[in-house]
Amino acid sequence: MQKSKSKLGDFLSSAFGKLIMFIVIFISLYPIVWVFLSSFKENPGGLSLPDKWVLDGYITIFTKLNILTYFKNSLVITVCSTVISVLIVSMAAYVSARMEFKFKGLVTLMFSTTLFIPAISISLPIYQLINSLGLKDSHIGVIFIYSGLGIATTYFILRSYFLSIPKEMEEAARIDGCGYVGSFFRIIVPIAKPGISTAAIMAFLNNWNEFYFASILLKSKDKMTLPALLGQFTTAYSKNLNGMFSAIIVTVVPTIVIFCLLSETFVKSLTAGAVKG
Repeated sequence: MQKSKSKLGDFLSSAFGKLIMFIVIFISLYPIVWVFLSSFKENPGGLSLPDKWVLDGYITIFTKLNILTYFKNSLVITVCSTVISVLIVSMAAYVSARMEFKFKGLVTLMFSTTLFIPAISISLPIYQLINSLGLKDSHIGVIFIYSGLGIATTYFILRSYFLSIPKEMEEAARIDGCGYVGSFFRIIVPIAKPGISTAAIMAFLNNWNEFYFASILLKSKDKMTLPALLGQFTTAYSKNLNGMFSAIIVTVVPTIVIFCLLSETFVKSLTAGAVKG
């Protein structure tokens, strides 16, 4: 009797877990599937298959709108800002994880407080800073801003991963005459590749999808990123729903592909980084 109750409890627990997973998957996939199917319909809307598959939206964005230019802009800005951000923050995270110094806790606190600052509250000083530097309406200005966005998330991911690496490896390297810089690039970086990859993925996805600062800092249409272009799309091409949905798919697909290809590395690094805090 007790065994049957235990089996029933396990079954109900498993069924409830699967139900929750199904609901989460449905909520996550519904908007993507809806937009994907709508991009091929003459009258966008709903999850039903198109009565007639049309490619007018995709033809418009690749010929008249020349979306590949905006795709290139997004790629250049995102890759450059991601590399700069991860490189600089990884050094800060290494110092915080391995060295003892005054106000170490304050440094970590300062990083954590940036998580609670909304972008809109710092938009005016950022706009004035970029304008005074003469970087308004330039890719360099956007790269400069993107490099500083999301540094707290990158910092905590890398710091947690660095803490999980045994200190004995660095001590052995120092016995051989390797300093902190050499230890970081020769010992820590190769071992922490999964953690660095995770931080880079997170930064890449955030920068790729960022709309707010790109829309206020870039005014020339040929310099815009894909998210900023979508903001223009809803006003200038509001009647061309096929084109708008097609542009959304082109914008979203690269992030989905990147995450699917690197999801195993992403999960492993988060698990390893959780060993120590």
